[in-house]
Amino acid sequence: MNGPSWYGVINSGSSKSFVVYLLAASSLAVASTFFISHGPSSPYGFQDQHVILSSRSVRVWPELEVNWRSGLATVIGFLGSAFGTVGGVGGGGIFVPMLTLVVGFDAKSAAALSKCMIMGASASSVWYNLRVAHPSKEVPIIDYNLALLFQPMLMLGITIGVELSVVFPFWLITILIIILFIGTSSRSMFKGVQMWKKETLLKMEMRKQEEAKSNQEVVGTDTTSEPLLHRPEKSMLEALRFNIRWKGISVLMVVWFSFLLLQILKNNSETCSLFYWVVNILQFPVALSVFSWEATKLWRESRQRRMQGNWESVCEASIEWTGMQLVFCAFCGLLGGTVGGLLGSGGGFILGPLLLEIGVIPQVASATATFVMMFSSSLSVVEFYFLKRFPIPYALYLISVSVMAGFWGQFFVRKLVKFLKRASIIVFILSSVIFASALTMGVVGTEKSITMIKNHEYMGFLSFCEK
Repeated sequence: MNGPSWYGVINSGSSKSFVVYLLAASSLAVASTFFISHGPSSPYGFQDQHVILSSRSVRVWPELEVNWRSGLATVIGFLGSAFGTVGGVGGGGIFVPMLTLVVGFDAKSAAALSKCMIMGASASSVWYNLRVAHPSKEVPIIDYNLALLFQPMLMLGITIGVELSVVFPFWLITILIIILFIGTSSRSMFKGVQMWKKETLLKMEMRKQEEAKSNQEVVGTDTTSEPLLHRPEKSMLEALRFNIRWKGISVLMVVWFSFLLLQILKNNSETCSLFYWVVNILQFPVALSVFSWEATKLWRESRQRRMQGNWESVCEASIEWTGMQLVFCAFCGLLGGTVGGLLGSGGGFILGPLLLEIGVIPQVASATATFVMMFSSSLSVVEFYFLKRFPIPYALYLISVSVMAGFWGQFFVRKLVKFLKRASIIVFILSSVIFASALTMGVVGTEKSITMIKNHEYMGFLSFCEK
């Protein structure tokens, strides 16, 4: 192809429009808080004791028993983990309402257990994907360049999201999540429809070629064309060795341990103390240094190829790595992590659609997103364990359910994609999970917000240092 990627040209305008939609809608929602917080339905100030108590959730840990609640939670958790990991979105938008409404956990404990489920499902999905070959190239199924680009910003965003969850009122978090989920779900559905149409045309073309070939064989026409040479399939052990890149994994582990150490230091310090803010600020250079290193690498290689007239993609993303594209990816990584911190998810609700947005094929997008989520969710699980945010028996049970669901979900859907020759199925699953999460979070958030209004609770921003 003599020129820039057609995918990047077509989607550059729509991507900018989507970002404008997110910024405008989110800004409007945040601005409305200043009017609602001083309205007649919220007559209390920050120092009112009733407000402080109402903003803190009481810990509720139901016992792990064999009853209809645990059975329904098992079914929902299995299906949510299976479809969530296939789409690369995790499923936190389904797990948190399920754990609060069905099982009866409080909001903070439900968010912590949701991270446990995402960690289990993503870990088993990564193990499955490491033994699968790339569908079309002689490269790993996991794009380590994209993982190194997004993982640091995702972790930084999760930290920011957790801090904002203390300050933001519950109804505002609900509105922001609905705005974001509906936007990403509709974008993903649109891309799935486009991909389905292209796959249909491709299958029709292949059918015509097969019919022409069969007609040649019937007539007995002599042909000198060579038969198509199919790439030999790797064994599971060969694919495992080929898919593992220890350099990329080592860098990701360094980022993981750096954030874990900083989180432990922060949690053991006094809120809003000088040491607390120093540790918080140190997370920025850790994330930005790794992001800048990987971004510079992609930008230089992309520029060098363009200067040589080579328009082949540097990695799985079918875009030119310009400064604007890199800033866009940094913003989306932060946004995905922030949503993950607010919601208790792994940030895949942004990362999964984003990878599709920049031209990554669904199989690689799913594998890369779950790989990144495994690091981000496991970091949160370790942190929540030290803070004693979840009951160990329930966590172990839900992790075991998610591990099985993640593996078998990947197995069946990948087989279905290979049989039907339609990778768009993964995109439709991704869009459906995000839409279902928006629906469940919307119902739960609306119900709780109505209750707060009836109880005349404060509806504005809360005090961060009094948490």
